[in-house]
Amino acid sequence: MNKFLLPLCLFFAFSLQAQKEIPANKKELIQSIESREDELIALSDKIWALAETAFEENESAKLLADYAEKEGFSVERGVAGMPTAFVATYGSGSPVISVLGEFDALPGISQKAQPTKEPLDEGKAGHGCGHNLFGVGSLAAAIAIKDQIESGDIKGTVKFFGTPSEEKYFGKIWMVDAGLWDDVDVNISWHPAAKTEADVQSSLALVDFKVEFFGQAAHASADPWNGRSASDALELYTTGVNYYREHVKPTVRMHYHIQDGGQVVNVVPDYSLLWMRVRDTKRDGLMPVFEHAKKMAEGAAIMANVDYKVSLISGIYETLVNREGGKIMQNNLELLGPIEYSQEEIDFGKSIQKETGKELVGMDSEIKPLEETKEHPGGGSTDVGDVSWNVPNINLSVTTAPKDTPWHSWAVVACGGMSIGHKGMIYAGKAMSMTMLDLFENPELVEKVKKEYQERKGDATYEAIIPDGPPPIPDTAK
Repeated sequence: MNKFLLPLCLFFAFSLQAQKEIPANKKELIQSIESREDELIALSDKIWALAETAFEENESAKLLADYAEKEGFSVERGVAGMPTAFVATYGSGSPVISVLGEFDALPGISQKAQPTKEPLDEGKAGHGCGHNLFGVGSLAAAIAIKDQIESGDIKGTVKFFGTPSEEKYFGKIWMVDAGLWDDVDVNISWHPAAKTEADVQSSLALVDFKVEFFGQAAHASADPWNGRSASDALELYTTGVNYYREHVKPTVRMHYHIQDGGQVVNVVPDYSLLWMRVRDTKRDGLMPVFEHAKKMAEGAAIMANVDYKVSLISGIYETLVNREGGKIMQNNLELLGPIEYSQEEIDFGKSIQKETGKELVGMDSEIKPLEETKEHPGGGSTDVGDVSWNVPNINLSVTTAPKDTPWHSWAVVACGGMSIGHKGMIYAGKAMSMTMLDLFENPELVEKVKKEYQERKGDATYEAIIPDGPPPIPDTAK
């Protein structure tokens, strides 16, 4: 045989063998999702085009909740005091397995589904984190499981949690605080990414808070001595934060956004406002930095001779990893194999890489071995962390954009509105439903996942990092 044909034949033989190894019950899940593929993609594209931001995802949440209801789920809307939060439930009894869905967009990154930067709607929001895919992919998994409960193949309860405002206020915190996961045995989550893996890395804990300064207005030229500048205090505060960076551990991150530094140049500003964020790999490391950052506001106020106020917005925990769950997910990824791309999709990916200054390597959907869990992984933050401190959580990342794509950018928006994102979403639904099925069918796996959860949590007590009162629903969302 030709030496070039032999490896190719072996490759196809291996691929066919791997496909045959998928059990019949899991093939049914795959077929369930594929039978609805056109509907799921259309649903995702509608949410992509709506691109609704934190707590304003009225149409997006309704689309998902209505679709779940059409599929036979019982839907409770407006849970935990948030109009766009909902829970869709099907079945009864144990085990109770849930899956998370997000659907909020990011401001200011509207983009067409093309590999060159061009807004779909100038100045508007875009799904730069792929949440149009996130919610639909998770709902697809829940529906596939619902089909098997309905047919009598498995027993138990499946829940889909529609979770708003992940990008800004972290809506899951209020849902956790309302006890919505109290009866859940295991939770499943995924996230769009530039690679596919059973995710056994943690995330960063964080706290968001506002710093306000209150001074005395005056004419900036005629009588500035009569003024006390809130803007001066803000600048002194940010200067202090920037000097403080040298004296925190390398795992700490600090960010701020000046939301009001004064309105006009010829007035000494009597008000200023800063949104401040502090992160660390562990909540225990985060809180002392937060406390010191609050004290610095007082120092800045004293130097500028103004008043100040620090207000907690919200805060989230790092994700509690579950490797036993990761092993179950890993097995299903290996059964499914990598996502396959057309030449057109590969070229689209390379064009994105060219536009963003990355190496032109295309897509990466290779199924790699399960990673070792790192003590200090770095990266971003998610309110999935709060869920994971209240119920065992199994996490998944799936390729929905080219390798090294800058996240929270126009490039991710572009991929989420075309077939690269669609393929990742459908794949995620299959992988999660297969993992959920393993849990429904094997009580010993549920116990293993729960045992690790208890060991990792230890005697720690979860306390939601939220201010008193209702969630901060903006007036524009009411």
